[in-house]
Amino acid sequence: MKKLVLATANKGKVKEIKALCKAYEVAPYTDLIEEFEIVEDADTFKGNALIKARAVYEALGDEDAVVLADDSGISVDILGGAPGIFSARYGGVNASDKENLYKLIAEIKAKGASSSPAHYTAAIAIVTKDKERTVHGWMYGTAITEARGEKGFGYDPMFVPAGFDKTLGELDDGVKKELSHRSKALALASKVLKVL
Repeated sequence: MKKLVLATANKGKVKEIKALCKAYEVAPYTDLIEEFEIVEDADTFKGNALIKARAVYEALGDEDAVVLADDSGISVDILGGAPGIFSARYGGVNASDKENLYKLIAEIKAKGASSSPAHYTAAIAIVTKDKERTVHGWMYGTAITEARGEKGFGYDPMFVPAGFDKTLGELDDGVKKELSHRSKALALASKVLKVL
């Protein structure tokens, strides 16, 4: 079984990617080397995913490594696309998922709204010795100003996917997996991995 090294230590992402990439032995890079800070200073999800994948590939020092990095976030229309690439640190540098969630709810309320069209973006970068590839996935819906449900992570309790009346925090994992921006991007990434 081929090993796929993830350029993340985020337990939610690791769990989701493991569930979607069953043909690979999936391991976060922190299982192999010491965790280190990666400065994500690109202005797109794609750019930040590539920064992470390249940094982990270099740090591993294993030319046979296949590194996968994901950069993803939520963009809310009423906030001009915020938090976007700043989704993971919207509430501050070391903010928890809950702090980020409640800051976004407060920002939407501050606009005098109880909801707004929004979408998730996932950019996945794959880096090997001689190739770099990126793919994207999207999920559209509505950001609401209340947190509902305990499932998922991040902004899931405030996001209602298009065509549903429940948040990602309330929907079953199987339903979320079919809709997810990350699963759409990973489906494309698995095709890329097959031809590497």
